[in-house]
Amino acid sequence: MKQIHVLLIEDHFLARIALHSVLSGHPQICIVGEASDGEAGLAMYRELQPDVVVLDLRLPRVNGFEVINQLRREFQSVRIVVLSNYRGSEDIYRAIRGGAMAYLTKDASGEELLNAIQNVNRGLRYLPHGALDRLAERMPTSDLTPRESEVLACITQGHSNREIAEELHIAEKTVRIHVSSVLDKMGARDRTQATIYAVQRGLVHLD
Repeated sequence: MKQIHVLLIEDHFLARIALHSVLSGHPQICIVGEASDGEAGLAMYRELQPDVVVLDLRLPRVNGFEVINQLRREFQSVRIVVLSNYRGSEDIYRAIRGGAMAYLTKDASGEELLNAIQNVNRGLRYLPHGALDRLAERMPTSDLTPRESEVLACITQGHSNREIAEELHIAEKTVRIHVSSVLDKMGARDRTQATIYAVQRGLVHLD
């Protein structure tokens, strides 16, 4: 049975220990490297070129989404399993669209993580029912433009139209147009509901 070489990219020390413990106990898994931030993870992948990457999204220096995008640009055959606390439909969509082949939340069992790694190593996608259900909730019309995403981020911080205009260096009239478009695309009746939807779906993260 050929071993699967795995790179772990996870910033929390205890989480890395737990992952190492779960995975290294399986005879088919060989942990070839561990990185605590996205930049180090990218460098380690370039050096080791493992079979599978197990990647957190919330990383210092270079976040997980950027790691996915960069690896896909450099290595078309890269195989990535996302393991994250982010549960929003937008997070799952962005990760899969970027090139990840599996998406698990951190409450997944060790057996499920092993299944994901084995499937991804064979070139197969692995999305548990929870991730599939959240993806199904995502409406294609909900795509926001980059400017609308900036406006939404300001809305979730409680900024007024005037404050948003000053923050983004645009006219207040333009802000009103963007706010109206954001509410319409998200199906929200007001700014409060838009904030709730944005957090639930992972469009913004209030850390």
